[in-house]
Amino acid sequence: MMQKGKNIAIIVAAGKGKRMGRELNKQYILLENKPIVAYTLEVFEESEHVDEVILVVGENEMSFAQDNIIEKYGFKKIKQVVSGGKERQDSVYRGLLAIKEQCEIVVIHDGARPFLEKELLKKAVETAENIGAAIIAVPVKDTIKVVSEEMEVIDTPNRSLMWAVQTPQVFRYALLKEAYGRLIEEGLCATDDAMVVEKYGHTVKVIQGNYENIKITTPEDLVVAEGILRKEKR
Repeated sequence: MMQKGKNIAIIVAAGKGKRMGRELNKQYILLENKPIVAYTLEVFEESEHVDEVILVVGENEMSFAQDNIIEKYGFKKIKQVVSGGKERQDSVYRGLLAIKEQCEIVVIHDGARPFLEKELLKKAVETAENIGAAIIAVPVKDTIKVVSEEMEVIDTPNRSLMWAVQTPQVFRYALLKEAYGRLIEEGLCATDDAMVVEKYGHTVKVIQGNYENIKITTPEDLVVAEGILRKEKR
């Protein structure tokens, strides 16, 4: 009987966070005296559905992450710290290439998204095991307009069909690695990981998430995050 491969999470924490208006990488901003990315990593450290973690950080941040995140907070599942690339897709691909052992499922998650529920992670992993690709998303609350460069409305899509995509995005490792390899080779761009497998005809299953699984990108997001954290502590 063939041995089942591992479930490995790639946490992407290489973004500079320009919209935050600070020099410090947004993942390291303190939220109640702990870096945002530490909250994120805790979810994976405690999940029985993830065996190992690869942390992707800025090329000048590898020592900082090792000392101030991994060792300080005692993360045991982080087996590698990888230097990120110019764009998010480059960082993810470097994470995929860093996997040298037998891997069944790969989980891609934003380092600045600290409020992922373990039950959602479990559902996403189990769905990817069955279907090959699964993403977390929530129905949009607002009406969406497609707008031209001249700032004129082109179209108003049916809101009931619109979903805001989050992470984790979970895939069979072989599927995502092959699709990413083709994307990079062809010089194409993708703004999320599901787009990569969609481009090559694979079905992606959507799992309804929750609105608190926010990505902390702006100063306003920090205020919301502090509120969520206070609520969780209560």
